[in-house]
Amino acid sequence: MNFIIIIMKILSRHYKKMKIAYIKVAALACVAAAFFLPNMQTLESDGDNLFTVYLNGMQVGVLGDIEEADECLIAARKTLAASSDEMVLAESDLSWEGREVLWGAVDDRDVIVSNMLTALRGSVKETLNRSYTVKINEYTVNLASTQEVLALLQASIRKYDSGNHYYADLVMDSSRELNVLTTQIYSAKEQKEEEEEAEEVMTSAGIHAVLDDIFEDIEPASEKEFSDYELGLLALDFGDTVEVVESYLLDYELTPLSQAIEEVTKDQEKEQIYEVVAGDTLSQIAEKNEIPLDELIAMNETIEDENSTIRVGDELIVTVPEPELSVERTEQMYYEEDYEADIVYVDNDDWYTNQTQTLQEPSAGHRKVVADVSYRNNEEVSREILKEEITYAAVPKIVERGTKIPPTYIKPISGGRLSSQFGRRKAPTRRASTYHKGVDWATPVGTAVMASCAGTVSRAGWGSGYGYVVYINHADGRQTRYGHLSKVLVKQGQTVSQGQKIALSGNTGVSTGPHIHFEILINGTQVNPFDYLN
Repeated sequence: MNFIIIIMKILSRHYKKMKIAYIKVAALACVAAAFFLPNMQTLESDGDNLFTVYLNGMQVGVLGDIEEADECLIAARKTLAASSDEMVLAESDLSWEGREVLWGAVDDRDVIVSNMLTALRGSVKETLNRSYTVKINEYTVNLASTQEVLALLQASIRKYDSGNHYYADLVMDSSRELNVLTTQIYSAKEQKEEEEEAEEVMTSAGIHAVLDDIFEDIEPASEKEFSDYELGLLALDFGDTVEVVESYLLDYELTPLSQAIEEVTKDQEKEQIYEVVAGDTLSQIAEKNEIPLDELIAMNETIEDENSTIRVGDELIVTVPEPELSVERTEQMYYEEDYEADIVYVDNDDWYTNQTQTLQEPSAGHRKVVADVSYRNNEEVSREILKEEITYAAVPKIVERGTKIPPTYIKPISGGRLSSQFGRRKAPTRRASTYHKGVDWATPVGTAVMASCAGTVSRAGWGSGYGYVVYINHADGRQTRYGHLSKVLVKQGQTVSQGQKIALSGNTGVSTGPHIHFEILINGTQVNPFDYLN
């Protein structure tokens, strides 16, 4: 009892001092909790509540919620992408180890993002370069920058604009995606004039100047002197659609600028369609398009050989030299030239259209000319004469021509096998000619032979080497002959219609087998029947 009393006296004596100590301890505990608790994780009853996160095998920090790891990785990748104009591809193998704890420290989110950025930079696989794909019809080329694209376009222009009057530019295509650019050609002179006009204050003098320009533009061309024309390049533009698409590519996918310029500007052999016009022959078409005749024949399945028939309007495949990127331009030119007057025709209703007669021979004149000439690459497309001054006039050719439609000609038999062409050949028998003046079709004896065209029989009977033969004169002045017949069914002087049966085929005269020999003569001379048969 005395012991307890002694203890109570001691406590009462030191109470104030102990109270102050407890308060200090409590305060320190509160400060410690405020500092440490935000980074501490409490025990969860259902599993791991603290996660050590790894990126590409590197420990990047500790989190209390594993979903935050994905958010931190996204933030790190965004930071990596923003640090370069190129597209950086890096490994991003995210993993973690979880554990269940009562208390545990977690890392600040910014620290984890920074560590992840370090891991990503150390695991870069490859870098894709910002690049520009130039599309010209079916051709594409990849370049490293817009400057290279402009250099390529400029090289195409400079082939035809050595004076540097025109420039290419890239503009956004409002109708397409944001990363698609199109081309625009502008004139340095026009741009300068527009800038000057924009700065000019419209004074009275300015108004008069504008009016003078207007009246100058509407002045009749005939009143202009040759010296008044501004000669040279008037307009220039690309003849093909050009698209430029922004993309990201590897180094080996990019084309060096020098190579791209050579590919785009160098002439390539490209196929085009040529329409046959009056007077054309296969050799002339080949020469006109600078193609060997054998190549022209090889390109066109409808042509068997140089003797194949072509007609006005037929379409043939030819090749022409063209660059990948075509340029269209218009130039104003002054030149002097000899010229020919247009042919003057005098119609004769009593003649067939294949009958003509020259009434006056032509002679060339001489003139001075200013003209707008349009080109596609180096090929002239059109020519508009603006001013012409005749030094001495050309004399026109005057031709009398028929207006009546001439008769047509048909194959004289139905079927048959072509056994001998018109022209030079190896003589089939001893008495036969080495120059075949008609065409032969092998056919059984007794095959019906028809008049190729309406006309009058001039001969019917035996014709020596022809065997039995029929000659028919036609209204257009031509004559047809039918040889080696077995039987003649018409008489001299008889009028026959086209397709009328006139004889039976045979093997008479100088002949090596049953066939029909057929000729067409113009002015007494045999011609190739295939040029006239319909």
